[in-house]
Amino acid sequence: MEFKDYYAILGLSPDADEQAIKQAYRKLARQYHPDVNPGDKKAEERFKEINEAYQALSDPERRRKYDELRSYYQRWQRSGGRGDFNWSQWQAAPGQQVYTYNVSPEDLEDLFGADSPFSDFFSSIFGQPQFRRASRAARGRDLEAPVTVSLEEAFSGTTRSLQVGDRRIEARIPRGVRTGTRVRLSGQGAPGIGGGPDGDLYLVVEVAPHPQFERDGDDLTTTIAVDAFTAAVGGEVRVPTIDGSVTLKIPPRTQADRVFRLRGKGMPRLENPAERGDLFARVKLVLPEPLSDAELATLRELVRKRQR
Repeated sequence: MEFKDYYAILGLSPDADEQAIKQAYRKLARQYHPDVNPGDKKAEERFKEINEAYQALSDPERRRKYDELRSYYQRWQRSGGRGDFNWSQWQAAPGQQVYTYNVSPEDLEDLFGADSPFSDFFSSIFGQPQFRRASRAARGRDLEAPVTVSLEEAFSGTTRSLQVGDRRIEARIPRGVRTGTRVRLSGQGAPGIGGGPDGDLYLVVEVAPHPQFERDGDDLTTTIAVDAFTAAVGGEVRVPTIDGSVTLKIPPRTQADRVFRLRGKGMPRLENPAERGDLFARVKLVLPEPLSDAELATLRELVRKRQR
């Protein structure tokens, strides 16, 4: 049976501490991992050696036994190595399963095929490893739930009561959400597996169309009716906004479809609700109601004069 110098395999001195062993293993395992070296049989064998050395030295009891064996073996070598080395006093009892290797057998097969990942030396000294499926903690699945809100609710923020499995969740919808916004509720998704964290629940928001306002990002557009007299000579009109109405000065000679920009009267910005988009008010010219006979006569006279 061939002796394995696990310290030499990891490039360590025999007095290396636990942290040094772990660091050396991680560095070499990354370098020789089969996924990094596909089809490279030498790298695969090197990876096996590195893994085996780490399993021997990372456990205090196995390391103590190995260090004692290593000391006797080196003493035998220095004395000339006459005769066969007596392995019997170091061997584990036949059939003995000295420790449990906590990994999925499928994972080992992916790495090493059907071969054992341990040499005869390792198995003889430490016993046949017992493999058990690793209890892998897995994060729960993320879930999605559609939510429809009005434009007013998107402006002010709102809440929704949702049934998720056997749980009732009170969800807060922040100010400024848009159609397509995904509101994350941390830990409210599917339960984790094997002690893993729960998944998240994402509310996929749809903002319902509004009869008065059209939305473009954080900006709103609306149409305001301006009577022809006010449009001609100037004046003031009331403009509806999402949170009330404001007075807008109409300058003389205002044409139909002219657009006025009211800064900061749009929707809150989702990233910073203290800031708001703008409101664009488009002019629609209308005749004043009611229109008296005298006013109508005046308009006719004005038309005649402009046609001369």
